[in-house]
Amino acid sequence: MITHMWDPLDKPLPDTPENRREERFPRGLVIRLFAYLVAGHLIAAFLYLLFLVGGQNQ
Repeated sequence: MITHMWDPLDKPLPDTPENRREERFPRGLVIRLFAYLVAGHLIAAFLYLLFLVGGQNQ
């Protein structure tokens, strides 16, 4: 059961530091995502080089 739904016509929240805080991704998640992207591209580059070298030997 939904107790309160957000309505765009509601009054804005008071301007306090807690309400001004932007939600950000956790630092560990950002680092892990970056590491996975780098590792994925390195694996893709290695496979590309394998196919490139393998194609030249035929």
